[in-house]
Amino acid sequence: MTLLGRAAADLPAPYPVGEVLLRAHAVGVRRGDRVVLDGVDLDVRAGELVALVGPNGAGKSTLLDVLTGDLAPATGRVELCGRPADLWPHEVVARLRAVLPQRPAVGFPFTATEVVRMGRAPWHRTAVAAFDADRVDACMAAVEVDHLANRSVLSLSGGESARVALARVLAQDTQLLLLDEPTAALDIHHEELTLRVVRDRVGDGAGAVVVLHDLGLAAAHADRVVVLAGGGVAAAGPPAEVLQPGLLSDVYRHPVDVVPHPRTGSPLVLPRR
Repeated sequence: MTLLGRAAADLPAPYPVGEVLLRAHAVGVRRGDRVVLDGVDLDVRAGELVALVGPNGAGKSTLLDVLTGDLAPATGRVELCGRPADLWPHEVVARLRAVLPQRPAVGFPFTATEVVRMGRAPWHRTAVAAFDADRVDACMAAVEVDHLANRSVLSLSGGESARVALARVLAQDTQLLLLDEPTAALDIHHEELTLRVVRDRVGDGAGAVVVLHDLGLAAAHADRVVVLAGGGVAAAGPPAEVLQPGLLSDVYRHPVDVVPHPRTGSPLVLPRR
């Protein structure tokens, strides 16, 4: 990741690996009488991939909405690059973090290239706009949608559309990525490709929060796993420490076994049948 736009005078310099890019402190969210999140704390550091996991209704997407600024918490606060997230101008936020929603939708027959080019909008009329075409091409190639360049996105399969949406996020060239279920519509090859591409960005100094349902993907690719349950954080830490059969059986209300992968040693979570 080149983080080309960091030449802009109104942006902080890229955060060093290990520094906190995004912080949620005591975040609470209510929907009517129901508590969705209650006192959730989360730090995301440069050079780290954080996987958010948990059962349906645990609050994963709600927490991501709070982190992106799309949802104001009832309690608590979110800090982006060292200051309250809502104090950054919108155009600066768009250069600091990129968001992939759970169901990215395009209702017009734009081509795949046109959709990915939308990711470059925050850099319009800046010095780095000269790199737009190269960045669009590189990001489309990275997620294997370059052959779809001239296709209408309305004609694409669910998996193809998801990868085009990811390419748009990557083209935004931010140091923070917030991705809600980026692998949901993908086959095995493209699941692994997606997480490898995100890991490449993380290896270049980005921070990433990824909502995942597949605990095996979380174990294989995340530096830290945060398990949400009952509106709070049930556990957080390295995958091998967090993905334990007792905890997961309780959280998911289904007995599971956890065994080491025969080649990598990373945890494999298997529902007991």
